[in-house]
Order: sequence, then C-alpha cells, then structure tokens
Amino acid sequence: MSEPVERETFADRLRQAMAERGLKQADLIHAADRQGARLGKSQVSQYVSGKVTPRANVMALLAKTLGVDAAWLATGAGAPERAAARPETAHQPASTATRQESPMREFKKSSKLENVLYDVRGPVVDEAARMESEGERILKLNIGNPAPFGFRAPDEVIHDMRSQLTECEGYSDSRGLFSARKAIMQYAQLKHIPNVDMDGIYTGNGVSELIQLCMQALLDNGDEILIPAPDYPLWTACATLAGGTAVHYLCDEASDWYPDLADMESKVTDRTKAIVVINPNNPTGAVYPREVLEQIVEVARRHQLMIFSDEIYDRLCMDGEKHVSIASLAPDLFCVTFSGLSKSHMVAGYRVGWMVLSGNKRCARDFIYGVNMLSNMRLCSNVPAQSIVQTALGGYQSVERYVEPGGRIYEQRNYVYEALNAMDGITAVKPKAAFYIFPRIDVKKFNITDDEQFALDLLHEKRILVTRGGGFNWPEPDHFRIVYLPRMEVLRECMEDLADFLAHYRQ
Repeated sequence: MSEPVERETFADRLRQAMAERGLKQADLIHAADRQGARLGKSQVSQYVSGKVTPRANVMALLAKTLGVDAAWLATGAGAPERAAARPETAHQPASTATRQESPMREFKKSSKLENVLYDVRGPVVDEAARMESEGERILKLNIGNPAPFGFRAPDEVIHDMRSQLTECEGYSDSRGLFSARKAIMQYAQLKHIPNVDMDGIYTGNGVSELIQLCMQALLDNGDEILIPAPDYPLWTACATLAGGTAVHYLCDEASDWYPDLADMESKVTDRTKAIVVINPNNPTGAVYPREVLEQIVEVARRHQLMIFSDEIYDRLCMDGEKHVSIASLAPDLFCVTFSGLSKSHMVAGYRVGWMVLSGNKRCARDFIYGVNMLSNMRLCSNVPAQSIVQTALGGYQSVERYVEPGGRIYEQRNYVYEALNAMDGITAVKPKAAFYIFPRIDVKKFNITDDEQFALDLLHEKRILVTRGGGFNWPEPDHFRIVYLPRMEVLRECMEDLADFLAHYRQ
C-alpha cells in the first residue's frame, strides 16, 4: 500500500516564497509597512508556523509583498509567478529605471536591541491592536494604567496644575523644581531615608526615564546587575541596552514571592555592581518585610554593592502592610530610591517620577557625576507635572480610600484572587499591594510549553488580553499577569470567560 502524499499547506507556500526572495519574518513586516499596511510580529509568526491562516485581505497583502499570485499562495492553484509590474513602471525614464534596479538601502534597528524585551507592550498586544482595528472588543487586563478604568486624579492636583501652567513655560533646573524636590526630600525623611539633600533628588518623566538614566550612568559592557525574577521588565531592558548583563535572582512563590536570598547571593560575581529591589513588587504584588530587607542589605554590604529600590507602589499597600524603604536600613551603603505619582495619584499620563540618592555618596561620586551629565543632557523633566508634586505629597491622600476594606482596588483584588483560586489548574498568591496578581498555571494539565501561545490563544478565543510570565523574565511558561483595575462587572466577565476557556484548553 502506497504512502499517503502529504499535501502542501499555505504555510509551506509562504515559507517557500520567503526563502526564494531571501526574506525573514522581520523583512516581511517591514516590507508591508512600506506599503502602508501593518503586520504584527506574532501575526506573521503564526502564519509561518501554520497555526493561523490569514483572512483574504491579509492574504492579498502577503502575495503583493512577496510578488506571488494570491490564488497560488492561498490554495496552491496556478503557479507562484511574480506579480506583473505596475503599469507606470513600463514608461519610466531610463535613469529612473536604473536607480530602481539597484537594491534599496535598508535601515535596520541597532544590534543593541536584539536582546531587549518589553512584552507588556509586545507581540500579543500588537495582535490585540490588530483585532481592535477590525472591530473586535478586547478586555484588557495587561497594563497598570488607571485612567481608562475610571480612576481619576484628585481635584486639588488638577486645580494646582491649571493654576501654575503660566509659570511652567520654561525649563526648570535639570534636577527639577525647588518646590517639588523639597517635598520629595521631606517625604524621604518621613520614610527615614538617611543622608538626603536637595542635590541628590532628581525628577523624571516617570520612573522609567530615571531607570534608563541610571543604567546608562553605571554599566559598562559586561558589568552585571542583580534583578528579580519576575521583574518589571524595563529594568532588564535598560540594563541590557546599556551594555550590562541582567542576572536574575529568583523570588520564591512558596514564600509569598519574597526574594530567595541564597539564590541572590549565589549569583554575585566580581562583575556585579548592584542589586535591584522592586518593593512592592510588580508583577506579584508582594510587600517585603523588614527582616527580608535587612538580609538583602547584608548581601549588598558583604559584596560592596549599590542598591536600586523601585518603590512606585509604596502608597498602595493593603491588609495593614507597612512599607519599609530599604535605604532606611542601609545608611552605610549607596542607595537610589525611585518613586512617583503615576500610580498613587492616578496620573500615569503626567509622567511624574523621582529618584533619591542616599547613604554613602562618597563611594559613588563618579556615578553621580555621570547622572548629572545625563540629567543635564535631557534639560529637565515635564515642568507642569513637577508643579503638582508638593500638593500631591502633602495633606489628604485619596488613594488610601481605594486600598482599605470596601475600597475599589481592595475589593477587586479580593474578587480576582478568589476567582482564580477557584479554577481547576490555577493557583495564586494573594497580592499585598499594587494592581497585579501573578497566577500559576498547571502546565501539565493544560500541556503548556509556550506562554506566549497561551496568551494568544486566550486572546483569540475569549478576547481577553493578559501578559505572559516570560514577559517579566520568569524562566518557566507557567505564569501570567492579570491587572485587576477594571470595574467589578468587567472583572466578573473576564474571570467567567477565563474559567470557560480553561475548562477545555489544551495547547
């Protein structure tokens, strides 16, 4: 009995056409972009792997981009002939034709970006945007952006910015407005951070800008920096872009996602310059107790390391948890503490962040010189946004109402935590702060080997957008992050749809 003939698929023909023209997936995306069309990275990856067959309009775009017959690409009918030249090319002057025969110079992205990852806005988000452009309704649980979910900035903050706009038309000092830095210094004093002065406080266009500035100021090629896994991925991306090597120490899910101190210390080498602490943590929502922070300080002390502490969620603690700044425990070490108003005052779009240098500044004089240089180069951060810092940090803190029992964030956190743990094959540690929960998936039960594919499958079937665990530099495909900012009725819909999806899902 003869062997069955394996039929050629669309993916086979697509790969054949790409190979004949020497095109990679990225080339296909760029070529489509030059035609004014959009192809997402994950979209093309799925076409090439054969997981998805494109719709007619995308099929036509691929055929045009590759110069093949659309019917052949779609069904195999006919021959893979190049598309006919456009009529206007037939009568072009000889000089123009000669120019077009020469290969066009292509400008590719810097090789420095090859290992840079930021999946919070990555391929799965690109696919969601494509689906939205086609009229699909997407339930977004992927990004901690309060405003779209109905969280509003305090009226007093908005009023102050309006009233000061005419005074904010010029550049400020590169570090920031005096009033803003004075308020930040007083806030640092309330957090018991030692040896803080006005010259050691810098405002930024969000904490993100200041993280990048510090990594550029500190790291040479080959330098190492310890960063938690899971992490907020900007830390790893900025360290990599600066030429450094991000070395990830594990946080232990079985211990409320606290850092694994033994793993942290085992990864210190003679190239290690600093430890990054994200507390409260994104994506786990963990809040580290004083004794854990003291042990981290001891590791830094033994190995003479700098400490970077990302504390943007320090005013969003729940369940009676009290946030402790690690810099308050390390007066003899050099520390950089980051915070801002984006989350605590629901003004993510204003881009109001800051960093505070503290402790032993003598050992960091050259680093501080580099920070000043880079700070001067960007001139200053958003001045109207700086003008609200003094008002925001003083007086009534409206965010406290959100995170106490009965408050919106508190109740939504509780609902999502309970709903996830009620699903067969899902477990989650209860977050103590911030807007996020980082549930574990039973990969054996669902046969999951690729967490990006899991996120895409959930998006395609239930129109729910989450961020895969690998996007936070977690080493296994067994986690994903959910943002619990949407209103309760939206969260209920999402949790019901997720439970229905998992009831039958197998990768």
